[in-house]
Amino acid sequence: MSRKIVIVGGVAGGATAAARLRRLDENARIVMFEKGEHISFANCGLPYYIGGVIRSKDKLTLQTPESFSRRYNVDVRVKSEVIRINRQDKTVTVKDHHTGNTYEEAYDVLILSPGAEPMVPNPDWARLDAVFTLRSIPDTFKITEYVQRINPRRAVVVGAGYVGMEMAENLHQLGLEVSIIEMADHVIPPLDAEMAAEVHHHILGKGISLYLGKGLTAIRQSAGGYELTLSDGENLTADIVILAAGVRPDSRLAVEAGLETGLRGCIVTNDRMQTSDPSIYAVGDAIEVKDFVTGKKVL
Repeated sequence: MSRKIVIVGGVAGGATAAARLRRLDENARIVMFEKGEHISFANCGLPYYIGGVIRSKDKLTLQTPESFSRRYNVDVRVKSEVIRINRQDKTVTVKDHHTGNTYEEAYDVLILSPGAEPMVPNPDWARLDAVFTLRSIPDTFKITEYVQRINPRRAVVVGAGYVGMEMAENLHQLGLEVSIIEMADHVIPPLDAEMAAEVHHHILGKGISLYLGKGLTAIRQSAGGYELTLSDGENLTADIVILAAGVRPDSRLAVEAGLETGLRGCIVTNDRMQTSDPSIYAVGDAIEVKDFVTGKKVL
């Protein structure tokens, strides 16, 4: 009898695992659950839709659920959220957001690819109309709609990692006055200081303002837009704020199932991507790996 493989998450890690598994085994039964509506998209492409570089919504995804299912013979179920892992029974509990019903799905092997969630330093900020995070395709459409409707003039991007830098680039491309706030002493933390200095020179040459070694401590609505206070007391004014200050692993399912977690709640895996349960594997932004250069554990 063929193995049944259940995958939780259908974006980069989950969809890649499903496609590779099908190439390795034509007979395996593969079920892929995704709580959102979209699968197989790359987060780093999203800012370029906001900036108008990518003009078609269809270009944001590599596959639709229907085309993926046809091509790889995978049972793809979108708007289907796995809410519990029942390790003893080797089942998962699924909530179907189409109907509101829940049901159990059995597995022989389970692969977790739940991804990560944007870090929002203050939950109150997320309730403000002009403050956004960017992690999914719906997030992309919300920001695009706001920019087109409000026609903002000043933008602040909090965080100078990859997504933050891409957002700064694309908002600048739209003609906004852009400022970047970053806690570290240089942008794009994986770069060393010498390489980052070249990026700083390029950014400043484009007229983008850099606030390095500073954090954001407050956002308040004011008559002229939104007033932002930095950790050194300096104030900035913005019409739109993008929070791109990092992510935290979405490891709730693993924690509740009693799987081993490590650094900042990441799911611990071995060199075969197995978790502490040999029937459960994990990939993507929710796991802990060993840095190739330093040998240290990192997200």
